[in-house]
Amino acid sequence: MLVDPAGREFSYLRLSITDVCNFKCVYCLPNGYQCDHDRDFLSLNEISNTIKAFAHHGIKKVRITGGEPTLRKDFIDVIRAAKDTTGISQIAATTNGFSLQKNINDWVNAGLSAINVSIDSFDPRMFNSITGHDKFASVMRGIDAAVDSGISSVKINSVLMRQYNASELDTFLSWLKHRPVTIRFIELMQTNDNKDFFDANHLSGESIKTKLLQKGWQRIIQDASAGPAQEFSHPDYQGNIGLIMPYSNDFCSTCNRLRVSSLGNLHLCLFSEEGISLREHMNSDSNEALIALLSRYIKTKKPSHLLQQGNTGITTNLSMLGG
Repeated sequence: MLVDPAGREFSYLRLSITDVCNFKCVYCLPNGYQCDHDRDFLSLNEISNTIKAFAHHGIKKVRITGGEPTLRKDFIDVIRAAKDTTGISQIAATTNGFSLQKNINDWVNAGLSAINVSIDSFDPRMFNSITGHDKFASVMRGIDAAVDSGISSVKINSVLMRQYNASELDTFLSWLKHRPVTIRFIELMQTNDNKDFFDANHLSGESIKTKLLQKGWQRIIQDASAGPAQEFSHPDYQGNIGLIMPYSNDFCSTCNRLRVSSLGNLHLCLFSEEGISLREHMNSDSNEALIALLSRYIKTKKPSHLLQQGNTGITTNLSMLGG
């Protein structure tokens, strides 16, 4: 098991397989994807070896992220590579949902067990304004297809933004009443390129929490492996609500995840000051060097990201965080 100096155990790998995205979300890539590096993303063999090395250390859950991971033509092969790895029991992906309706059954058959879809507004016009694409109806049909597919978990990720969706809580709750889906409201995070947008739009998740409690929602007590999201249920609703509040003082205490970028860099924190390159060891016939490096580097993980002090590390934009 990978255990850091703070005693936190890590069971969850977020693996980015591309940083390309075809949406232009206002809080993430308002000008669209701009490539400032050689797009030499991890190969399928490198991805497979990486997952095996982390599984050796007790990682049980892999989330495939981007960018938009489904843009890779071998996305389904990445799912299969994770499925074929001994010790991996959960395979999740985060997507903007543009191809969800068409492909979800194939992904589930390949081994995908959970899907998170980014939807920041249930108003089609606002959705278009946020993403730069008139795809709301097709993405929502994709959500229905995911529920019908039998996949074990369907979640919607919605970034809280004062000027865009702050008034939509009741709309989200109404939709959730008869659907076994979790909607997770995520506090907008400051990055190196969005300070003005952040200042105008940051909304604390505590305000949503207060409203939920007033409406009879109750906190679900989760086990330590669940991660930092606070989750709530209501007896009159099929679905749940989650709150991800990275600016809360105790957010990092339950951290159970590590990240590898699409270029092969290990990030001990999503807001790390720098990535640690693992790539030269990802194509070896033996994973011994990669396994040893993970044991060494986990000992350098810091106890907190210090977001509340304005630290954004190397995070230039939110697409780097991989959902």
